[in-house]
Amino acid sequence: MMRTKPRDEAAPASRTMMAISRSLARLETVLAALASISMAAIMMIIVVDVAMRYILSSPLGWSYDLIGLYLMVAMFFLILPDTLHHHGHVAIDLFRSALPRRVRHLGLTIGYAAGTLVMALIGIEAWGRFHSAFAAQDRIAALVPWLTWPAYLIVTIGTAVLTLRLIYRAVGHGLSIFSQHDLVEMPPLPETSKPAKGAAL
Repeated sequence: MMRTKPRDEAAPASRTMMAISRSLARLETVLAALASISMAAIMMIIVVDVAMRYILSSPLGWSYDLIGLYLMVAMFFLILPDTLHHHGHVAIDLFRSALPRRVRHLGLTIGYAAGTLVMALIGIEAWGRFHSAFAAQDRIAALVPWLTWPAYLIVTIGTAVLTLRLIYRAVGHGLSIFSQHDLVEMPPLPETSKPAKGAAL
């Protein structure tokens, strides 16, 4: 009687996690593109403002408020989910190589769960402010009375997608503790641990 090969029980869970990650990545890419457009707009507006100020003595009276209220907020909050997806945030990994695999997953689970709580609270607060500002049609007191609710909406969207990525990581690392395989991507090795190009091995 022939023995069948044991089926990899982690395969369905791994495929599910990968599908979730890909779906989130599409949202993160869109937000990152919007953040990049915001940064480009900031640079263009500043160049035009400086040129008009020193060449024509007629600066843009609305540039500071537009950049501070909308563009800077979009550039910061909309890039956060994509940055987390690509492990672009600062990480402390002094003892990473010395820890057992399951302990690493446990630590990452706790860290991402704590991050989820913090960002969810920020998102809930931003949603509340967006709702009240939209209902009252609040505006800033400036040369151009810009509406304030778009800024709160940007914060809400950015933190909501970031929270989803944090939940994905927390759940993935939590499940990986009880699995023989990593069900979610691990942070990359630090650059200092890689041999430099051309260095003798």
